Amino acid sequence: MLAYAAFALPLAMAALPVYVHAPKLYGDNLGLSLALVGVILPAARLLDAIQDPFLGWLSDRSAATRLGRGLLVMLSLPLLAVGMLALFHPPAGGEAVLVAWLGLSLVVVQLGFSMGSISYYAMGAELSEDYHERTRVTATRGALAVAGVLIAAAVPQLLAARHGEAAALELFSIAFLPVLLACAWVTLRFAPRPAVTRPSHDRHGIYAALLQTLRNRRYRWLIGITLLSGIAAAIPGTLILFYVQDVLQRPALSGLFLVLYFVFAAAGMPLWIAAARRLGKKAAWLVGMFFSVAAFVWAFLLGGGDVIAFAIVCVLSGLAYGAELAIPPSLLADIVDSDARSDSARPDGAYFGVWQMIDKLNLALAAGIAFPLLGMLGYQPGAAQPPHSALSSMYALVPCAIKLAATAALWAAPIDLPAASSRNLSAGEPPR
Repeated sequence: MLAYAAFALPLAMAALPVYVHAPKLYGDNLGLSLALVGVILPAARLLDAIQDPFLGWLSDRSAATRLGRGLLVMLSLPLLAVGMLALFHPPAGGEAVLVAWLGLSLVVVQLGFSMGSISYYAMGAELSEDYHERTRVTATRGALAVAGVLIAAAVPQLLAARHGEAAALELFSIAFLPVLLACAWVTLRFAPRPAVTRPSHDRHGIYAALLQTLRNRRYRWLIGITLLSGIAAAIPGTLILFYVQDVLQRPALSGLFLVLYFVFAAAGMPLWIAAARRLGKKAAWLVGMFFSVAAFVWAFLLGGGDVIAFAIVCVLSGLAYGAELAIPPSLLADIVDSDARSDSARPDGAYFGVWQMIDKLNLALAAGIAFPLLGMLGYQPGAAQPPHSALSSMYALVPCAIKLAATAALWAAPIDLPAASSRNLSAGEPPR
């Protein structure tokens, strides 16, 4: 299980700088306007999202080859490496050069990330046919992802103290390469083989595979809830560096706050595994959503110097985030079983391709909502903000309102399969 989870570490190491540090690097250090950054980031992510269903279908096709889904994981490595180096080594030039460089480097790194992660997540869905074991698989993967996020949060912060922010990100992108190659080798060499069997070829085209996923009612509910919940998480993730710098006025502590958040997300995952086993996956996820809103809304009230109060917010909301890491992917694996038949290949890649497309839409919508609105409201990076400011509202109140809408949708959604039903489906019985 640890060998399988290893590749989650470099994926998370790449994701945090791309979605958190890159906007600040180009919008603050390099001088691009927030409105322009708010156009480039969603455009690149939307372009990236469009390709995900195709990459999912391609993953299902590659699953029948000798290398299996690992083929696309291997092909993703040079794209991830080159994209990370390019993104954080911008050339000297005017605004037009920076815009083109940011857009192209985002396209390359996101193509590598999508190609590798879709096949990687589909591999995880196939590792076990047991209802509760799947939550352990996703939680172990989530724990290694948290370790990658911690590295990505702490190392640039430590390097920035000595070399400056831009140089720190350059050094981090170089150090990322050996970690990427080593973890990919561990996963591809030592991870267990899938527990499920499949035929030697996939008879379905990409459009048939896409329609197959969207015909599943439980899956439609799940991606709708994931879209709302993901936007609620992506907005503060996109704005945290600005919030710590201009509201709390303690930019040197931003890495510490991120570390607290993700450490407690990892620490809380065993609790959510136990809750899912005792209450059911849907009920445990509901508890996590309520808890996240109750913990995070207080960030709206904070101001300059409220370091301890925000640290408590990070700890409690991090505990709640553990539910998001462990439970939804496990539910998705159950839903794939409800659409599988003994005479056809499991469509894990198609499902995870659409799933990741929705995740990209979360990030695109978050950047497309937050940055233009803050620009319209007159926010300028680097200017101190009082409590209850426009930045505080966008960082805390808007995400909590969206999370409550996601909670209401989850309450009504018929997405959880009982454990006995899941075992029957994995044994080849038709879905009820």
